[in-house]
Amino acid sequence: MVAVDESPAERGAPAEIAVECIVPNPRQPRQTFDEQGLAALADSIRQHGLVQPVVVQKAGPGRYELIAGERRLRAAKRCGLKTVPAIIRSYTPDEAAEIALIENLQRQDLDAIEEGMAYERLMKDFGLTQEQTAQKVGKSRSHVANMVRLLQLPADIKEWIAAGRLSMGQARPLLQLPSAKLQREAALYIMKHELSARKAEALVRHLMTQAKPRPEPDAHVAWLQDKLKMALGTDVAIQLGKGRKKGKIEISFSSEAEFERLMFEISEKPINIFLDFNAVIVNLDSLPPEKQKFCNNCAYAEFCWC
Repeated sequence: MVAVDESPAERGAPAEIAVECIVPNPRQPRQTFDEQGLAALADSIRQHGLVQPVVVQKAGPGRYELIAGERRLRAAKRCGLKTVPAIIRSYTPDEAAEIALIENLQRQDLDAIEEGMAYERLMKDFGLTQEQTAQKVGKSRSHVANMVRLLQLPADIKEWIAAGRLSMGQARPLLQLPSAKLQREAALYIMKHELSARKAEALVRHLMTQAKPRPEPDAHVAWLQDKLKMALGTDVAIQLGKGRKKGKIEISFSSEAEFERLMFEISEKPINIFLDFNAVIVNLDSLPPEKQKFCNNCAYAEFCWC
């Protein structure tokens, strides 16, 4: 079979090439093709024909390698077309790879993982910086950086992104979490509750706070924490700063009603706990009898700061 009348195509004019003579581009960044989108494109081709030619280059006698237009070629095959309009170009292997990647990146229907992989390939194969890659594809450097960073996520999360279950905005905060296990748990929670990107960021901030290891309090601070827990009926954490002169007290609550109760407890009922963080705790029973007799049996009968 004669594949093409080569002379007009080589001058830049489209020529009809047999679809069976066109081989796919091995550097195609797109991993999946949306079936619905292909069906819609095939319907359009049946009605109007293939308006935009594909771009190919010679790959041997009677064979052509596809450079740009794989979706169009696939849809044309679905329609049963025997030939497609094509423009023949001549590229070096590096140029062909770069053009194929950039052509796909300039489309709007790549998923975030495919896009990140294409940026990473451009940078690795052609020695480009993120800034240079961004200029070639008409994107901002931060956009390129964010897409490439998504590739650091566990494989199952990347599959959820590729399948459209997680958006880039929902997935990006997961990169802050310290372990793959925590990233998966957060991703599942985001999908289950259909959190917005902003709520996903808030969830990750909360998990980061929970995951941050806290130093074990000394005996004095631990005792004060226990006293406050008993007085307030909820978890309390005391964190001292350098020099033990400053710090903060964290009081936990799980609902609006509990918050209102705690506010009442704090504002209406004084909590008599002597917060001297530099004092030394002494068990009353360990004091000599002559010192024990001065004890007035106050709330600190169990411990005394004598």
